[in-house]
Amino acid sequence: MQKLRIGVIDLVAKGPTRTMFSRIMNGNLASIMPQVTAVWCAQWGHEVTYLCYTGFENLADELPPDVDLVFICSYSETAQLAYALSNWFRARGAVTVVGGPHARCYPQDAQRYFDYVAGFTDKNVVQDILLDCAPHRPFGCRVGAKQHPLELPSVEERWQFIEPTLRKAPMFKIVPMVSSLGCPYDCSFCIDSVVPFQPMNVEVMKSDLRFLRTKFRRPRVGWHDPNFGVRFHELLDAIEDAVPPGSIDFASESSLSLLSEGHLRRLKKNGFKVMLPGIESWFECGEKSRAGNCGMEKVVQVAEHVNMILRYIPYVQVNFVLGLDTDQGPEPFELTKRFVDLTPGAFPVYSLHSAYGEATPLNLEYQRAARVVPLPFHFLNNKEMNIQPNHYSWPNFYAHVVDLASHTFSPRAITRRIGGTSGAIPRFMNVVRALSSEGHGRIAYNKSVLDQFHSVPQFRQFFENGNTDLPRFYSDQVRQDLGDMWQWLPPGAMHHDPNAYLQSMRTEVRAEPPYRGGGR
Repeated sequence: MQKLRIGVIDLVAKGPTRTMFSRIMNGNLASIMPQVTAVWCAQWGHEVTYLCYTGFENLADELPPDVDLVFICSYSETAQLAYALSNWFRARGAVTVVGGPHARCYPQDAQRYFDYVAGFTDKNVVQDILLDCAPHRPFGCRVGAKQHPLELPSVEERWQFIEPTLRKAPMFKIVPMVSSLGCPYDCSFCIDSVVPFQPMNVEVMKSDLRFLRTKFRRPRVGWHDPNFGVRFHELLDAIEDAVPPGSIDFASESSLSLLSEGHLRRLKKNGFKVMLPGIESWFECGEKSRAGNCGMEKVVQVAEHVNMILRYIPYVQVNFVLGLDTDQGPEPFELTKRFVDLTPGAFPVYSLHSAYGEATPLNLEYQRAARVVPLPFHFLNNKEMNIQPNHYSWPNFYAHVVDLASHTFSPRAITRRIGGTSGAIPRFMNVVRALSSEGHGRIAYNKSVLDQFHSVPQFRQFFENGNTDLPRFYSDQVRQDLGDMWQWLPPGAMHHDPNAYLQSMRTEVRAEPPYRGGGR
């Protein structure tokens, strides 16, 4: 294989940022697969330059020069930046690859701007790209494996890329690890619900934990599993076998159904300090919460459960999805306010219901009903909604969102959250998040969106009637966020077909096969 100069870029931020929360946390939000890809390329003898972009770097100074091939990992909210970067590299003769959630959700759009669009990516897929390493234009080549890799390089093998990224985290450093891929639950709005659950090798995990204790006096690990602890006792047995109980601090996302009091005792013993359970909705009663009731009965039941978790885990973030089709009227929002009052120590995060292209089959239903709004990718961050609400007008829905957030991050609620949280760091983080972009910043932004609905007719038409003229409210933000990279955004890259998934399902014959590679 010819030796190549390869760049690997992990886009944590969609543009320059200066918020306090981003300064503290963005260096800890690196993805695992870009590091894995960099390791594989280096193992084959290629010259690899790795960059995790957190929003604080000067991209012009940091981008790897004179590369033959560049891999870019992108969420949909960073897609416009990814498109501009691809154009920048292509102009310098490089071949470009996009992977990550955006490539899986919007492959048809990504093909317009990249030479390769990678779905599930294993070692064979990466090797096929390196062997071909050719421009595919005007439409890129879709490549992918049938499933996630069965094994990944260890933390020790990834350390050469983990360590420089952690230097960007000034207060505390969290090493990314994963013990499983996919999810056994079938939440209709979640991209992981269509990916079969796949546990990783526990022996590799044990070796990783031992290695980290040689690098830090007390390491911190963030589990990237969609739902940590599905095989609870197997995982905890492995952790206890690898390291002394409580010698590593852990953070993970898990479901309430797995967080029984017995499990919580064991998690506390083994150093779990942060837990992110999903509640999602008061009216969709799923397996993840094991709450057989709905409405106010579920609020009381879940509040009692979360308060129990807080007796064992210092920092608890609870996740909600607002605007699901089962929601109507003020009740879902008022119930959430009641939950906030009943669980003062938990930090609520509100995601607005959105359809991410091919993420789930449910999105086909929204596209058939012409309910998906062509909001630029830049704003698909769960903080804006691109599905026409089922039981609300747009202004009415955003008014409820603003009212709920104002209640959640009021001075009284912030003060009660301090009192309901144990430990200096959890209290500090709750205050920073409430006063930064996630709390007061989000309230101000949603108020500006609500004002646009009331004062700018074109803005409401864009959301309600499929008007293709993008409001300046959005285009101006993208221009500002991209900064110097705005000039490299390709023509047409601000727009996409919100029904591309549906159209691809209707097309029986394509110009080229949708996937290749990963089959050896």
